[in-house]
Amino acid sequence: MSVNAVVEDGKIVDTKSKTADAKKAANNGYDKDAFMNILCAQMKYQDPLEPTSNTEYINQYATFTQVEQLSNMAEAFSMSRASELVGKTVIVTAEDGTKVQGKVDYVTYSSGEAYLNIDGKDYKMDDVNSVADPEFVEIHNQVDDFYTLLDKLPDFNNLKFTDAEQVYKIADFYDNMSLKAKELLEKADVEKLEKYVNKIKELVAEANANQQAYEERKAKEEAEKAAQSQA
Repeated sequence: MSVNAVVEDGKIVDTKSKTADAKKAANNGYDKDAFMNILCAQMKYQDPLEPTSNTEYINQYATFTQVEQLSNMAEAFSMSRASELVGKTVIVTAEDGTKVQGKVDYVTYSSGEAYLNIDGKDYKMDDVNSVADPEFVEIHNQVDDFYTLLDKLPDFNNLKFTDAEQVYKIADFYDNMSLKAKELLEKADVEKLEKYVNKIKELVAEANANQQAYEERKAKEEAEKAAQSQA
């Protein structure tokens, strides 16, 4: 049986507030250390004439053990979940409230808490908002790469046959894109690429024709020189 007040250093100490704080701590989900502090406080402020029974202490210790086990299980589960995210793309909330998307490079653990490293910066496991599907990530990566290549194309009006390698590179990339990725492209951008490809084919054909004509003319001139020298 506990009391509401005890004498300490010749003064009455109210223990109601201590009991209230203990209940508040439990409701707020305090950890096992807080639970142990509450138990010690109860032992310290018990009535020496009517001490708490051994049975009640055993029950409280059993409760403490359960709290500790649940805490350890929760910690192990959190670490296991964090490890499974390595190599996956996640979206987390940064300290300033912004959303950060990136691939988890590795996981670290500190004070029983898991941290995900994304692009060299650590984020709490609890701050993860969502995990991206691998297929979803691959599709959007293809789209991003396509537009990166498209933006690097030279001006259409200044296109030369020497730009053929660059144009054919993006054309090959487009041909190898998945159907779902192609569906995300703007129709105008696909038509732009086709326009480049058709133009470069004309320039290459024209360059080949000029080269062939040059070689034929050169061969003819050499033949004429040879004939004149024999005459």
